[in-house]
Amino acid sequence: MTYCVGLRVSEGLVLLADTQTNAGLDNVSRFTKMFSFEKPGERVMTLLTAGNLSITQGVIARLRYGIQRGAKDSGHPTIMSVESMFEVAQLVGAEMKRMQSENREAIVQQGTSADASILLAGQRKGGKHRLFLIYSAGNFIQATDDTPYFQLGEHKYGKPILDRIITPKSSLEESMKAVFVSMDSTLRSNLSVGMPLDLTVIEKDALTFRIRRRIERDDPRFAAISQSWSKAIRKGFEELPNYLKC
Repeated sequence: MTYCVGLRVSEGLVLLADTQTNAGLDNVSRFTKMFSFEKPGERVMTLLTAGNLSITQGVIARLRYGIQRGAKDSGHPTIMSVESMFEVAQLVGAEMKRMQSENREAIVQQGTSADASILLAGQRKGGKHRLFLIYSAGNFIQATDDTPYFQLGEHKYGKPILDRIITPKSSLEESMKAVFVSMDSTLRSNLSVGMPLDLTVIEKDALTFRIRRRIERDDPRFAAISQSWSKAIRKGFEELPNYLKC
């Protein structure tokens, strides 16, 4: 399984993904689920993937091939040439639909799910920073002020902190803490999600990555957040009033 989370707040975008995949209890592998594209000063974007690995890797490969083809043929639309993030989402959705059309029947016949989904986050010069959730069918929805975040995969353990903390006015620092706690809760409760983690932060209108890094298992900053959160939960629990004395 997997866990990916993307937040869109007024200051920008924060995305975090694990790297573990499971094809059975004794077949655990590491694959990146975060893919970034950038033309500094013009556009910046990140995709997070979940679901059938052959489908999502095929989508990413075709997007990259499209960029190469577009470099030779200016009339060929690519995620690095279209005029809006909405059009980028359309291109990603089209490639998802194409991969599903070509491979879904064969995958399902083998007893494997072909379902997949992608989070797309980014900004183009002159446009707004946006976050999309793209489904297996190629259709998509967009994050709004009412729903400023999306999750992929094992979302239930990491959802409560996001619901309680994140608003469109949350700062990037607050958003990073929230996704770390969300991931830490998932790591503790689900063995199918695992380190290392990939983090991307895109500041509004910067049109480049503010942060793009891998967080290994021994990362001291992530460990400090995890330990502090555990202590805060225990302290909060101890301070709750006794039900019979309320």
